Amino acid sequence: MLQLVVLTVLFFVMMFGIGFILNMLMKTTWFPVYLFFLIVVPLVIYAGWSEGSLMDNLAEYSYVDYITALGGLVGAVISGKAIQFLRNSGYKMF
Repeated sequence: MLQLVVLTVLFFVMMFGIGFILNMLMKTTWFPVYLFFLIVVPLVIYAGWSEGSLMDNLAEYSYVDYITALGGLVGAVISGKAIQFLRNSGYKMF
């Protein structure tokens, strides 16, 4: 259980950091969320893909995988909110 907490926090911090940097460099707000859904999630699903239907393949993942992915998604969303807050507060470099 401790490993799950550490892994979830690690993915949260990693996606927040990557998202914050990408938001600063590309001057977009929600790019990391799009990146998460368009690149990260399909790559993870493709890496574990086996013969069978989509539901069979998704059922192979455990709750640990879904909680970790949710932590990463929350980190990406919070990075967008942080950039949005900084821009609304008057910081033009973000």
